[in-house]
Amino acid sequence: MRTTDGRLPGPEIWIRGPVSAPEPPPGPYTSPPGPRRFSWLGTHGGAGASTLAAVYGGHDCGRDWPGADAPPSVLLVGRTHASGLESVLRTLEVFRRGQAPAGLDLDAVVLVADAPGRLPRQLAQRVRLIESVIDVYRVPWVPDWRLGDLSGTPPRETEPLVRLTSTAARRPH
Repeated sequence: MRTTDGRLPGPEIWIRGPVSAPEPPPGPYTSPPGPRRFSWLGTHGGAGASTLAAVYGGHDCGRDWPGADAPPSVLLVGRTHASGLESVLRTLEVFRRGQAPAGLDLDAVVLVADAPGRLPRQLAQRVRLIESVIDVYRVPWVPDWRLGDLSGTPPRETEPLVRLTSTAARRPH
């Protein structure tokens, strides 16, 4: 039995136009990922992890490793003074040797200015050393933060950090 155009009946094997992939069945793997969350880990006392978590969002770990309920993506925080940079380097070494708790993902280092102005050459060299092994985000001196006022917008110089933490302009202007 032939069709009206003279062909034999049967399944059509040629498809014209783009072919879309079949929709996957619903499940947890099909939900779109939300904004990435981070755990802020201070490498020394006074590093600024609490302030950064308040301004940019994320989990404040203080100086402790992120717990089971905290995001496993870690941002190390340190000040740009000599002992702060040494603390960052020591913590990077812990990750390099595989001695950090299992399941943590070291994403970047965030260096918070310890004073206004440019860094002395010796400190700038240490920063370059850190930058040679991992992404580094710099946060300038913010006088209002020193006074405890976190209500303003993040400094313009931290726009890359704002993009990383997906908190674009979360503070009122």
